[in-house]
Amino acid sequence: MKSIERKTVFTTGEVAQICNISQQTVIRCFDSGRLKGFRVPGSKFRRIPLESLLNFMKANEIPPDKLESGLKKVLVVDDDLPIIEMFTELLERDGRFEVETAQTGYDAGIATERFRPDILILDYKLPDINGTAVCRTVRKNSKFEHMRVIAISGVADPDEIQELRDAGVDEFIRKPFDINTVIGKICELLNLN
Repeated sequence: MKSIERKTVFTTGEVAQICNISQQTVIRCFDSGRLKGFRVPGSKFRRIPLESLLNFMKANEIPPDKLESGLKKVLVVDDDLPIIEMFTELLERDGRFEVETAQTGYDAGIATERFRPDILILDYKLPDINGTAVCRTVRKNSKFEHMRVIAISGVADPDEIQELRDAGVDEFIRKPFDINTVIGKICELLNLN
């Protein structure tokens, strides 16, 4: 994968991914002058130079770490340590992901705010609150409108699965699961080849 840190000019889509905001938000910021850049001659395409992107990120308190690594951020939330270790090992070995973990809903909230993941792998049954509450909380925050959520559970009934979907879960996978299926869903939701 080509490293994002070597780029000097970005598309609005790349800026949206780096900043964890929608592409429409990037376009609005560009059009209002809050995000400096230029239009490609003879087209409507907007381009943002690295220096302008860094200034925009600083002004909006967006951590520059995503720009530096170019990796997709995955937050794995599960109270089952072997599952956390499996996800961490396999996703990091893949080479396209940076992985953080949490074992409670409370810790998931703190980690989401600090780490700003691209995708959340969320166990439904956590020691303190259930995955529905975590998902609802995350979905209320516009900073995370880009984040995808995959809920995983072996005990959720059809009503609970529907509650998860209503709370904003993008995919539900039942335990026991095939790890390659989960990684495939992660790649699909993040538009990775």
